[in-house]
Amino acid sequence: MNWNQELLASSLWLARAYGITLLAFGLFAWAVTRYTQWGRQFVALAGPYFSPRRSLKPLGILALILLLTLLAVRLNVLFSTWFNGMYTALQNLDAKVFWMEIAVFSVLASLHVVRSLFDFYIQQSFTLHWRQWQNEHLLGRWLDRQAYYRSQYLAQPADNPDQRLQQDVASFVTTSLDLSMGMVNALVSTVAYTLILWNLSGILNVLGLHIPRGMVFAVFLYVIVATGFAFRIGRPLVGLNFRNERLNADYRYALVRLREYAESIAFYGGEGVEGRQLRQRFARIIDNAWQIVYRSLKFQSFNFIVSQTAAVFPFIIQASRFFAKQITLGDMVQTAQAFGTLHDNLSFFRNAYDNFASYRAVLNRLSGFTEAISNAVALPEPSRHERGSELSLEGLSVRTPAGVLLLEQLTVRVDTARPLLIRGRSGAGKTTLLRAIAGLWPYSEGEIVRPEGASLFLSQKPYLPQGTLRDALYYPAGVVAQDDAMARQVLRDVQLGHLIDRLDESTDWGHILSLGEQQRLAFGRLLLARPQAAFLDEATSAMDEGLEEAMYRLVRERLPQLVLVSVGHRSTLRAFHPRELQLLGDGAWQLA
Repeated sequence: MNWNQELLASSLWLARAYGITLLAFGLFAWAVTRYTQWGRQFVALAGPYFSPRRSLKPLGILALILLLTLLAVRLNVLFSTWFNGMYTALQNLDAKVFWMEIAVFSVLASLHVVRSLFDFYIQQSFTLHWRQWQNEHLLGRWLDRQAYYRSQYLAQPADNPDQRLQQDVASFVTTSLDLSMGMVNALVSTVAYTLILWNLSGILNVLGLHIPRGMVFAVFLYVIVATGFAFRIGRPLVGLNFRNERLNADYRYALVRLREYAESIAFYGGEGVEGRQLRQRFARIIDNAWQIVYRSLKFQSFNFIVSQTAAVFPFIIQASRFFAKQITLGDMVQTAQAFGTLHDNLSFFRNAYDNFASYRAVLNRLSGFTEAISNAVALPEPSRHERGSELSLEGLSVRTPAGVLLLEQLTVRVDTARPLLIRGRSGAGKTTLLRAIAGLWPYSEGEIVRPEGASLFLSQKPYLPQGTLRDALYYPAGVVAQDDAMARQVLRDVQLGHLIDRLDESTDWGHILSLGEQQRLAFGRLLLARPQAAFLDEATSAMDEGLEEAMYRLVRERLPQLVLVSVGHRSTLRAFHPRELQLLGDGAWQLA
């Protein structure tokens, strides 16, 4: 064989195949995104990343990966041709041709190694950049306009958003590339090896019928029938894989909650209840896993039977021609290789059915996540403005998600000189009113005017972020402009001086500090942040009356220009709030 001519032919083939594949790939992508649901889901998720208006780089790298995939197909064809020549040289006992074929193999093997390593790097780089963008895109949408919080009010909120961001995004990116390039490889290889098998195939005798090039038709018919049966057997795996992801995520979430509320559970002695619930969740995982095992056994056993039968089929078909010396040993080996490769390529969709099933589940989960984000952002909320130095509520009405009226046409103004205390029976809507003021409660209407500048909300159980005590003290502003002396003095002021030497200790402070200490730390946070307005929701519930009075007195002395609104039950709070809003229930209220 003239390998110089083969090299020239390979270059021409690669150029033609690349152009045709690009066109076919584009038409296929257009048809899939227009006429299939999963195609539209893919475009909604990844379309912005591949948009030329954003950047041409992703499309350029994808085109390079496609070229490397086609180069792999061509190298495999050249290896197939090399095997023919090498085995023919062995049959003819031609040492000169044999050693020449070994030299050719060295060149082909070197090209194969270089192409494989380069392809690995390019694909890994591409998936990492894509995953980084996809994570930032979804994370930004989830955090924007507090969708992460508002989504809990949806009729169908997205379950386990942490898993969808961490695991499903990674799976979406890698599987998208693997399946798309695998499909291109399979289709292009199918064309290339069909031509090889067409040239090597003879007449096939079936029940007295003489079929020219019959092996080609036989392999296509064999794989099409097998694929049809495989799809029928494997169809339930889509739903089972989706359910498996959800059940595992629910179990992980339950385990995290057990750790988060460990002290409360221990005080209640609730290990038995928690254990039963965890075991029930895990039992559902195992039950679903067994269903996957049984269905996969049926699916894989069918695939094994099909694959093993295909292994000997070409030898049986070509045996008569070989023993009649119509073909060489090289032709026989190349026929078997071409048949096996063609069978594998035609079986791509059947063999990759598990991956397609998992991919559909990932698409559904990410699409459901993005839909939940859009629905959360679209929830109504009262109009909010920031101006002046006072808090103003004009005609504010607040309802429960079920439509029960909590407040009707509330109108009140709060300035720096007259802090407001909100009181009422449990369930009257005190905390819900603060949520509406913060813009967190979607079931409200009216107008809210907040003071210009920052506002700080202190809850009954303060949030302490991961990191050092200093991080928790300066949250959410961060410690960019920290003043060490001021931070130490604030700890003394809120009677946490014993923690000064632990300011830069990184640990789980939410579990180390008592609730009373956490609430005092929140008051220190308030003193450092110096906001224009502060909203305190039972922020002193874990303190005794002496500490409560000390904290409020500290705030009024250090922050005289603060617009202050408090929610609480204790009558001792009246000393620091000259005005009181009493929530009477059924929408009624009274301002004194």
